[in-house]
Amino acid sequence: MFQVPLIVLLSLGVLWKAVDLARSPYDRALRSLVLCLLLLLTGEILSFPEVTSAIDGATTAGTGKVAYNGIYLSGLYVLVSFFVSCAGLPDATTRRYRRIDTALLVGVLTALTAAMIATPAEMRGHSLSTPHMAEPAIAFFYVVGNAYFVYAYAACALYALRFAGTVSRPLALGLRTMAVGLLGLTATALGRLVLVVLRIDTPGAHQSFNTVNWSAANWSMGVVLVGTCYSAAVHLGARWRSAVHHRRMYRELTPLWTALAAAYPEIVLVRNPSGRPWGRLRSSPQQRFYRRLIECRDGLLRLSPHLRRLAPDEDLAGGPPDHVARLIATALRLRQSTGAPATGTELPATPVASPSPAETGLDADARELVAISRAFPTISSAQPPSIRERKA
Repeated sequence: MFQVPLIVLLSLGVLWKAVDLARSPYDRALRSLVLCLLLLLTGEILSFPEVTSAIDGATTAGTGKVAYNGIYLSGLYVLVSFFVSCAGLPDATTRRYRRIDTALLVGVLTALTAAMIATPAEMRGHSLSTPHMAEPAIAFFYVVGNAYFVYAYAACALYALRFAGTVSRPLALGLRTMAVGLLGLTATALGRLVLVVLRIDTPGAHQSFNTVNWSAANWSMGVVLVGTCYSAAVHLGARWRSAVHHRRMYRELTPLWTALAAAYPEIVLVRNPSGRPWGRLRSSPQQRFYRRLIECRDGLLRLSPHLRRLAPDEDLAGGPPDHVARLIATALRLRQSTGAPATGTELPATPVASPSPAETGLDADARELVAISRAFPTISSAQPPSIRERKA
């Protein structure tokens, strides 16, 4: 019932996180999340009867069923590993959990493959409704597979509840909703285990129980989708607000940055020397803003001896933004007319527009420089071509 919406959601998740991964290719947790989403998406697509039949036709009977179960279980394994890596556990504990989970997955996949090989070829297209549940290999296939589902769903639910206590309230609501759905999936996987045992002696029996269990599984998956969509919406909203905020501050730093970069071209950090669009994609609004902030700081550090020579008794670190802006503009004109000081005559670099001791961090530093840039007079001189070409 929710399979197509789940495939759509997983596809969007893969695209979204793949773009994030392109920007942070060395983020191991992000790589795990992209791999998890891709495996789950592939498993869901392979689970369609038409796809399974096509795989069986191209290979041998039972291959499609083993393939989609193996890929989907591998996706759950990566999801559990992702939660483990983000849990803040000691490194030794994290490695131990990963070894246990890896051994468990390998054992389950080996058991499923062996069970399918041991099943007679004419029975390999079986399902929970098969009249051959008494066949040991078929019963073993469902017992092992559903036992792993119980473990993986329960582990993910518990980790989601654990993380819900460490995040903001809106995101916590989404995680708790996901956890409720995952616990429902755990219960239905356990129900399928019970059904397998009951049908060993009476194949096809307890159909009403099977109907209710599948309905509960569908609704549990729906709850997981609701929690996932809500969490994603909260996360996207936060990212959008952050991007708008940093893009605005990036533009507000432009007057100050333009003047400093014209005076000191070497401060400009070349992020994408090839000029390819893909390099631009890898740079987020936050990264571009903080790069510009660092470039402004570097330029002010280089200009500070001129500022100190111009105003030896002024408070350059904590002066009013409009006053400091005027001093910077005057110092830049003075440097342009007189050139760099002779070697041995430079005054030491001094802090300029530094946050107060009560305020720390990049945000406080950004507020100081943005205030100066807003008050900075327009620089009428054109930028050299080299600066325009190297602008971030």
